[in-house]
Amino acid sequence: MCATQRGLRCLQKLVEMLPEASLVVFSFREESWEPPFLDDIRKLAISAGGRFFETTQVGETRFASFWDTTLIDLMLVVSWRYIIPARVYLRPRSGTFVFHDSLLPEYRGFAPTVWAMINGEDHTGVTLFAMSEAIDAGDIVDQKRIPIGPDATIAETVNRVTQTYVELLEANLPRLLDGSAPRHIQDHSRATFTCKRTPTDAEIDWSSTTENIYNLIRASSAPYPGAYTYLGGKKLVIWSAAWMGNGRRYVGRVPGRIVEVKPGEGSIVLTGNGCLMLKTVQIEGSNTVCAADLLKHLSQTLGR
Repeated sequence: MCATQRGLRCLQKLVEMLPEASLVVFSFREESWEPPFLDDIRKLAISAGGRFFETTQVGETRFASFWDTTLIDLMLVVSWRYIIPARVYLRPRSGTFVFHDSLLPEYRGFAPTVWAMINGEDHTGVTLFAMSEAIDAGDIVDQKRIPIGPDATIAETVNRVTQTYVELLEANLPRLLDGSAPRHIQDHSRATFTCKRTPTDAEIDWSSTTENIYNLIRASSAPYPGAYTYLGGKKLVIWSAAWMGNGRRYVGRVPGRIVEVKPGEGSIVLTGNGCLMLKTVQIEGSNTVCAADLLKHLSQTLGR
């Protein structure tokens, strides 16, 4: 059961490691704002001689006969967003195992890498664990810590996380199949949780701190839709920015106001407690440009 480009990468590795396996692949259609993945996953599954199903609900009545009559050795779950009922995940002989991008029990739930960057964490991770009834609470098979640099973008971090998924799959697949993989109970008292994100969650509040805004921008950048604000009633996506550090001390402050323009570099905007240089931006209906080419007047104020 897989989705996103990460799921595709793991499926490619699975086909490479088990070319004679009889595969059954479930996936679902990407959201309108996401990079496409469904058709590539479908194509790979079929080209490998496998069966393919498109659904968000693997426990639907139309699949009851399949689950009741098909002998399954192992189930792997990558980037799946929907409930998998116990009558499904308990079917495989060797179990059902999930890949999750955090060091469980930290960051159980949705979009853990994005949330980690928004929160200014210095690390994320990947955990391979056994599926259980509670969300992301099953026994841990393996996990690996991944550092997040203070200026890392979400694209850089996601690429490292995805490569770690593949590495953990390669290292643990034989033991998952023969039932010898280790299992360690999570410390549930240390669990933290994240909620689902939507594109509207990336709207910038200029009264927030410079750190919070900078983290939101780098966590929401490509391949995601981008952190955004408004300029003259039009949506403005902020694709990249630079933290200015110690700059001028403004005792007359309007958060969102442009206070300096650096041609060829960007435009400096006030936050709730400091300044941030906006480097590349995109107003709706136009191409991405240097912020200094668009935000070039000290009377301009960003936001609603």
